[in-house]
Amino acid sequence: MEEDSIASLMESARGESPLLALRAAVELRGELERLEAIQVRRARMQGYTWSEIAVTLGISKQAVHKKYGGARREI
Repeated sequence: MEEDSIASLMESARGESPLLALRAAVELRGELERLEAIQVRRARMQGYTWSEIAVTLGISKQAVHKKYGGARREI
């Protein structure tokens, strides 16, 4: 997603219409989850441990491993 699109979603999430704001918030949450997954994968590829990633995310090592440490698929 483009930076402009994220900015647009953020503006919409603060909008007057509660339903449109909620829709934008849901889209933002999905985009943030995607970006987080990408950065976790990058951190692991660069040799960071699950513990280091967990501290950065503010969750337990077990939680981060459960969420992102599943079976790897070959692409």
